[in-house]
Amino acid sequence: MRRFRFRSVVALANIKLSVKSAAIVLASSTLISALLGLFRDRLLNSYYLGTYPTGIDAYTAAFTIPDFMFFILTSGALAVSFIPVFNQRLASGNKKSAWELSSSVINLLALLTLIASILIMVFADPLIRYVVSPGLDESGMVLAINMTRVIAINPFLFSIATVVTSIQQAVGRFVFYAFAPAIYNIGIIIGITWFTGGINLFGIQIFEGGIMGVAIGVILGAVMQLIVSLIGLFGLGMDYDFKVYWKNQGFRSILKLLPARSLDQGIDYVNGIVNTNLSSRMGAGAVRSFNQASALHQMPVNLIGVAISTAFFPKLTEELGNGDRREFNETFRRALRTIIWIALPVSVIAFFGRGYVTSFISNIGNNDSNGTIASVLGTLCLAIFARSVFHIASRGFYAYQDTKTPFIVSIFAIGLTIILSVWFYSLNWGVDGLGLAQSIGAIVEIIILLYILQKRSDNELLDKAFWRATIRMLFAAVITGCVAFSMTKFVPLMATDTSLVITIPKFLVISLISVIAYFVASYFLDLKEAKPIFDYVKKKLFKNVK
Repeated sequence: MRRFRFRSVVALANIKLSVKSAAIVLASSTLISALLGLFRDRLLNSYYLGTYPTGIDAYTAAFTIPDFMFFILTSGALAVSFIPVFNQRLASGNKKSAWELSSSVINLLALLTLIASILIMVFADPLIRYVVSPGLDESGMVLAINMTRVIAINPFLFSIATVVTSIQQAVGRFVFYAFAPAIYNIGIIIGITWFTGGINLFGIQIFEGGIMGVAIGVILGAVMQLIVSLIGLFGLGMDYDFKVYWKNQGFRSILKLLPARSLDQGIDYVNGIVNTNLSSRMGAGAVRSFNQASALHQMPVNLIGVAISTAFFPKLTEELGNGDRREFNETFRRALRTIIWIALPVSVIAFFGRGYVTSFISNIGNNDSNGTIASVLGTLCLAIFARSVFHIASRGFYAYQDTKTPFIVSIFAIGLTIILSVWFYSLNWGVDGLGLAQSIGAIVEIIILLYILQKRSDNELLDKAFWRATIRMLFAAVITGCVAFSMTKFVPLMATDTSLVITIPKFLVISLISVIAYFVASYFLDLKEAKPIFDYVKKKLFKNVK
């Protein structure tokens, strides 16, 4: 009976979703994961940022190389190359080839990442000491090396989970794909709250505790995420085989597409390594402060850019697969306009409310640390907008199965960002300079990508109506900025505001009034994105009026 109920629940969660439903599920799950991430970081910062900044810098640095290997071997590289090819096989009715393809990708990436994980464990010492964080003191260096060796298994676990969830994404099943990352955060929270106090098994102390317990929680979260991802395969009819089908044409196509996107991801993450290297030279706590500001700015990017573009991507590939360029252009414009319309006010509110946002994750009574995180977040607000747009712009190329163009553009943009980061560091601009370099590089990248897409479509992709609407959105964002600034003066963040019970309501009031101002401005500026919201509100308010 329980088994029957379990299968029924899984089957219900695995139904195919429309673009709108998928976007809602992805946005909701991203929000839940983001909230869990905020709670995770608040716990971690309250434990260590004020009392043991060297330790938390070491913990932050320990993720650098494992994350780099995951991003370069798997991550987005797989999603944008695997899904179009996998969909082509399913659309043609060749399920045997599709499952051979998925088995081959799982097995190859599992092997590659397992080798990478072993190499990280072996070479952790020189990598941390000379590449990632040479500015840490010796105690921090040793701790970072040890935690890197623990976290090194992550690329292997993540790669399998990523292939499994990409299969679900390709066939329009988003529920388990969407909620798996939230499970990962739960594992880390368990590590912070329980494992830092030590681990006892049958009365025997097998682990003494400390910040190393958080690293063990990271591995627990990765294992839990993989299990949830595998559950999502129930009912899909996958025929897995422990074999690599080298002669499978779809697999060969992916192998051709994978290198450019993998290098693109790797080049992008080199920027993160440079930032960690430079911030490690800026004093204890600087690595963590920049990392936290970067994580805060990435949350709305995931919530807006990643969620919406991921939901639209299968449809974009399907339309191009059917040879319908006009429908592709219309779908792409709709996705881009939606992202711009949402990302603009979020970026504005994040800028004026950066102090409130920072207090959510770093309320430790250390004003210097909080002030640094808030200051860097302010320089990254332009990047919130640009990187949200980037995800749909890049998927415009991936739908064409073109991974080389975004790669070349990324090389230029990341190179520019690194040059600016080093320059601003030489000018003693501190971690703010690193954030400013990120925003400039991100803006330049989306300008180039959209320009090339426009030329590729014979100037039909972004029409005059799109640009007129974008200008009106910018004007609405300026109005929102004025309202947000006024609200921060009306509801100020005080030095005595040390509780979420105080800071969250203040931020919500500022955000709510600012968003209402944006909606009203959008409505009177005749932006079609706002009209469904006003129609819904009007229907609810006046449903009993004849």
